[in-house]
Amino acid sequence: MTLPAAPHRDLCTDCGVSRTAEPSRCARACQFIKPDYPQLEKAVHGRQRAPNQGDERFFGVYFELLRARLRSPKKNAQWTGITTRIGERLLETGDVDAVLTVRPDEHDRWRPVPVLVTDPADMAGCRGMRMGYAPLLSLLEPAIASGYRRLAVIGIPCQVYALRALEQELGVEKIYVIGTPCSDNTSTENFHQFLRLLSRRPEQINYLEFRADYRVELRFDDGETREIPFLKLPISKLPSDFFPLTCRTCVDYTNSLADLTVGYMGGEGDQWLIVRNERGRELVELLGDELAASEPGSAGKRVGSVKGFLKNTERAAGGLPLRTMPDWLRPLMGWLMPRIGPRGLEFARARVEMKAIETVLHLRRQQPRRMKHMVPDHVWRVVRPYGLNPRPEEKEKTEDC
Repeated sequence: MTLPAAPHRDLCTDCGVSRTAEPSRCARACQFIKPDYPQLEKAVHGRQRAPNQGDERFFGVYFELLRARLRSPKKNAQWTGITTRIGERLLETGDVDAVLTVRPDEHDRWRPVPVLVTDPADMAGCRGMRMGYAPLLSLLEPAIASGYRRLAVIGIPCQVYALRALEQELGVEKIYVIGTPCSDNTSTENFHQFLRLLSRRPEQINYLEFRADYRVELRFDDGETREIPFLKLPISKLPSDFFPLTCRTCVDYTNSLADLTVGYMGGEGDQWLIVRNERGRELVELLGDELAASEPGSAGKRVGSVKGFLKNTERAAGGLPLRTMPDWLRPLMGWLMPRIGPRGLEFARARVEMKAIETVLHLRRQQPRRMKHMVPDHVWRVVRPYGLNPRPEEKEKTEDC
């Protein structure tokens, strides 16, 4: 299927809405224009997040948090294959007619291509991580035109927000939404540049994962594996626009409008599930005894790491060079961080705080007029303990009742 070209949009991740028959819907469906998370949380979950209830201030509405893995990991999966296995089960049981997700481009294993899957066996070809932008929601109209009325969508936060904003007008019977956390996406071309900095044979890398133990894991076609501590990554060699402003100002790292979020941050080496509503519970129950699940742990303290991130981001947002760590200290810190740094849920809280800080600082620097519309209250609540508060011009005026 040849997709229509996307019209130009400022702060756009090409979720696919602009490629549909009604591209003007971007104005009310885009996360980067004027998002309304409280309204959509009520529509999707029956209530909005409660900042003083558990960890909802950080992770959004949820019933349950789980540390989980498939007892029999799936071949070529990014972790153990929970996300694509749920897609398989939905098709096997007939709960959905089709799954909207992405697969690798036939000429580039890292480039995501949107696909409509109707055969459970085809979900195996969708396993693994892709890097880049895929107009996933452009397939909604073809799916509906084909008579599919029960759908599952596997997507990243900006895709899921747009889907939820338009859900009631799609005319479908049911939608299950499986979300993955997303941060710091970039173009596929930029990602290849990053791979070339990591290895002399980047074309043979078939797996890359940022792990919760402060290491990046690489796997190669010949079976070799490598682990690189975060502190040794060549981030300083990347161009300043390597990560686009959209991804540096994302307000929904944990994919809070999904029925089930499947990630890694709080998993301590396993996957981390955020079960958000009854449909999310149904999705987990589909796996039955295939899933090994337990309560996630939490250890270490995040505040020092987050404050250090804040200082570096202030410098980066102001165009100043980052303070780099002396080379002699990197091996020591690389050894210490997995042992004394935040782990489990504390690691997840730290990442959410860092993303919120990044959003405020970069948007304030580069697109200040968007602040009052684009930064929701839940982001301000997360950054407030670190001394970041909205300026008068950054909050919408409300009438006194």
